[in-house]
Amino acid sequence: MEKGENQTSVTEFILLGFGNLQGLQILFFLLFLMIYIVTMAANTLIVTLVVADQHLHTPMYFFLGNLSCLEICYSSTVLPRMLASFLTGDRTISVMGCMVQFYWFGFLATAECYLLAVMSYDRYFAICKPLHYATHMKGRICMQLAAGSWLSSLIVLSILISFMSQLDFCGSNEIDHFFCDLTPVIILSCSDTSLVTLATLIFSSINIVLPFLLTLASYLCIISAILRIPSTTGRRKAFSTCSSHLVVVTIFYGTLITVYQLPNSGALRAPNKVFSVFYTVLTPLINPLIYSLRNKEVKEALRRALWKYRVFP
Repeated sequence: MEKGENQTSVTEFILLGFGNLQGLQILFFLLFLMIYIVTMAANTLIVTLVVADQHLHTPMYFFLGNLSCLEICYSSTVLPRMLASFLTGDRTISVMGCMVQFYWFGFLATAECYLLAVMSYDRYFAICKPLHYATHMKGRICMQLAAGSWLSSLIVLSILISFMSQLDFCGSNEIDHFFCDLTPVIILSCSDTSLVTLATLIFSSINIVLPFLLTLASYLCIISAILRIPSTTGRRKAFSTCSSHLVVVTIFYGTLITVYQLPNSGALRAPNKVFSVFYTVLTPLINPLIYSLRNKEVKEALRRALWKYRVFP
């Protein structure tokens, strides 16, 4: 379709990825393949345990199960396509395929922001207001909070992708990234992107910054309550768990906010690509290790499952 005498609409993009490091493609493939396998195995294990073990049918593990289910889908939107690119050298992706990849990535990343905020809210009531916990975190309320997280992100990304679908692409079709993220894509558009840019700024402020502040406030209240625990051993153990959660949350939100609030151009392009690895690849790997597999209840559930199916003699 002609856009003028010398402008033809783009039908596919080229994801440059880490193409400037040609000698490391096989090493990258093996590294990211191992990360993907461990991520899928760990999160699938948690979902299975939460569903199968009656002892884990509590609000905290209900949300952790939701998070692990999300991480399985989240990793699968980016890593398989990246691994195929490393293996075959084919970096092309259709415009429609690019839009679909961004839609699922954005939907799941936004849902994760909400879920992390809901999980911090759950821990806040469990630790800071234990007498009100049973009242505030009933099964129906937990279902509504989880459903609200998924549904809100679905609506937000549907609006954003509807704006993106109206963009025209012509000229260069090289995306300087390893997946179809928003900013690298709209840079290539030859139509007015002001509406998309404004919508992105508004949505990222509401759906990333606000949940981060709520999560941070919850954990600060939790840490403050922990410091008042008289037992040194109990205080140290609880503080270790919450501080680990806070570190993971800070890495996820910090890199996400950095990428979406700073311009992706010039000297910032390479750092933004590195920051993107943290929230697309490393966070789904770290979350099950920090939130679930270190928990005594999860370890006990795993031990019961191994005995039940005679994995041990």
